[in-house]
Amino acid sequence: MSTTVLAIGKKHEAWVADGIARYGKRLRKPFDLSWRLLPHSSKEHDAARAEESAKVLHALKPHQHVILLDERGTNLSSPELSYHLQRQYDAGTEVVMVIGGAFGVNEELHSRANLTWSLSRLVFPHQLVRMILTEQLYRAQEISAGRAYHHV
Repeated sequence: MSTTVLAIGKKHEAWVADGIARYGKRLRKPFDLSWRLLPHSSKEHDAARAEESAKVLHALKPHQHVILLDERGTNLSSPELSYHLQRQYDAGTEVVMVIGGAFGVNEELHSRANLTWSLSRLVFPHQLVRMILTEQLYRAQEISAGRAYHHV
């Protein structure tokens, strides 16, 4: 079992791929990541939101624990994220993290999420979110293992 990131958008840009690789190579099961990138919609606003959300919903399985990244979500500290993830892993639950498209996701996908998590109230470029997410999963892993990467 590993953590899956389901993201709308193009492949990782080179600078993002380097950052993801830096932290990704340190991740161990169940914190390791697999990426599934779904193409963004050629439409805009509500139409894009609906089409992209439908693609994500179609890719999700009923048993998966879905964490939706959204700036309007719950702010978690790194230890809180680590605890939340470790509880899912201990229960044998498959975790999927969702990064929506430029116009966000629809209410149906919001409702499907088990947790809506905000990295910040700021809005970040989606490529940057991918790298931040990878580093935070590495940090969560290290917190869970009691190692010194995260200083309190």
